[in-house]
Amino acid sequence: MPSSVYVALRVAATPERAFDVFTREIGLWWQHNDLFQLTRRGTGTLALEPGEGGRLTETLADGSVFEIGRVQVWQPPQRLVLTWRQESFAPDQRTAVQVSFDPVGTPPDIETRVTVQHFGWDQIPSTSVAKHGFPSAVFLQRHAEYWQSLIQSLRHMLLTRDS
Repeated sequence: MPSSVYVALRVAATPERAFDVFTREIGLWWQHNDLFQLTRRGTGTLALEPGEGGRLTETLADGSVFEIGRVQVWQPPQRLVLTWRQESFAPDQRTAVQVSFDPVGTPPDIETRVTVQHFGWDQIPSTSVAKHGFPSAVFLQRHAEYWQSLIQSLRHMLLTRDS
């Protein structure tokens, strides 16, 4: 059975703009979800340090910082690959997220297909708190729905902000 989530959605922006807002402004468009909390200590603000080796972090209200992952591939404006872990994962457990930004259309009507693939859920046991006791297929479906809502939030931000 596949152990990854795959979501793709078009946004009204060039790949350069979509990549820039996805990475530099992740703390503004990211929508927290009680089911998929990154830490047990509540929600905070996400930030992504640019470049390979950059950290994806969540800063909580008390000022503590949780490292979600590290940038493995930084290829603006085409592709971003991150390691990913939630606080409830065992220390040796990781998943990976790949985001691609593909142009669709021709100038001046270029849009971008943002594709998110979240791999490695087979590395996380079904008994993990991160999976909430869902059967694998149900967990992957719910997680895909969450990623889709996140990309819709990115889409909304791109539509409502000046380029």
